[in-house]
Amino acid sequence: MAGKPQPKSGSKGGSKKKKKHSDAQLQPQMKIVTVDTCIACPSQCQRGIRYMEKMSQPGAIGFGVPCILTLK
Repeated sequence: MAGKPQPKSGSKGGSKKKKKHSDAQLQPQMKIVTVDTCIACPSQCQRGIRYMEKMSQPGAIGFGVPCILTLK
């Protein structure tokens, strides 16, 4: 086997383990809600009210807004 390099025991060949996140390190996530959810919400937030006003314009295209009330 002359000429072939031998693998080293300490090489960075992908043998690293991935670190697992504990629940305390994850950031809370908010659901993206559409205007119909904002209209039906019993406690409307400022972000939802602005989104409803924007969507009431003719030809408006919306992709939803993050809802603070749906934190996980």
